[in-house]
Amino acid sequence: MSRTRKQYLLVLTFSATLLAQTRPAATEPASVAMRPVTAGKAVTSGKAVTGGKAVTGGKEDYAGGDACRTCHQPEFQQFAKTAHAQLARASNTPAMNCESCHGPGKPHVAAMEAAQGDDAKIQAATKLIFSFLANPQQNSERCQQCHSTSADQSGFLHSPHANYGLSCNTCHASHLVSGAPRRTSYATVASAFFSLPKLPEERRWLSSSLLKKPQPELCYSCHGNIQAQFALPSHHRVPEGAMKCTDCHNTHGSSNRATLRRTGWETCASCHVEKRGPFVFEHSAVKVEGCTACHTPHGSVNKMLMNRREERFLCIQCHVNPSAVNVPHSKGGFQTRGDCSRCHSTIHGSNFNPYFLH
Repeated sequence: MSRTRKQYLLVLTFSATLLAQTRPAATEPASVAMRPVTAGKAVTSGKAVTGGKAVTGGKEDYAGGDACRTCHQPEFQQFAKTAHAQLARASNTPAMNCESCHGPGKPHVAAMEAAQGDDAKIQAATKLIFSFLANPQQNSERCQQCHSTSADQSGFLHSPHANYGLSCNTCHASHLVSGAPRRTSYATVASAFFSLPKLPEERRWLSSSLLKKPQPELCYSCHGNIQAQFALPSHHRVPEGAMKCTDCHNTHGSSNRATLRRTGWETCASCHVEKRGPFVFEHSAVKVEGCTACHTPHGSVNKMLMNRREERFLCIQCHVNPSAVNVPHSKGGFQTRGDCSRCHSTIHGSNFNPYFLH
């Protein structure tokens, strides 16, 4: 190998180290074990819909998915396009249909046929099947029959979203049919300048876990304060479409604060790999409090998403006592101009100097 080629590879390797920040990796799909509904067993509690009786049904109470097509043609067509409809048993027969989620439908079908247009009888017939109009816990329990086997989704019933009264069908749609027009969303300046090509709505729905709206628009419908932070000058590239909320957060719940997918600094290090370490000399604030000790993750008016406008003001929040071990400077030793990182350049951790100097 020539000397010029060696130098070129050395420069390339060094540049790759400096530019180690990466885009978030694709979220791994959840592993879900499908549990077919067994005839004769209670599917779930239907107190809000069926007058306090559990929704039960024998084999004779199931009408089959095709019986729903007569009245619910749009929903039937949309459901057939989803991954739910593609599930099959060992006998190569469909493992899921409308009754897998809505319960046995034969009493409902018979009552609708007997109603003959009578509004009172139609209203009574709608109560003979689960229509996802119950309370959020009962709605979510239907989905949890299968999705409780996924480590990514098993904790949803104990998540902050569930505690605030959200259910699975608040964000997801098993058949994307809506009579109400979508509310116009307010775009930020960043999303107007940097916009990515958008998929057709149906294709977007099928490829994004059956979400009713794309991210972050769906999240902004509740988290308006976070949308305002992403409109600030320094922000992560969520409005531009380079990142999604679920790259950092597990919306179905986790044991970490703010439902992060990993602990604070590990979530950040999944993209900012050059700051992961381990280092010989660690900055303890990173390991104890996490990156949010100095940075605000969604957006800031300060450079590099910092909590303070000037670095020295940020540093003296911890390094404030001149006689303390973590403040080697004298009482008047703090610089009045410039940043601390002019000298302490490797502030996230160093392999060479305990004071993070050059």
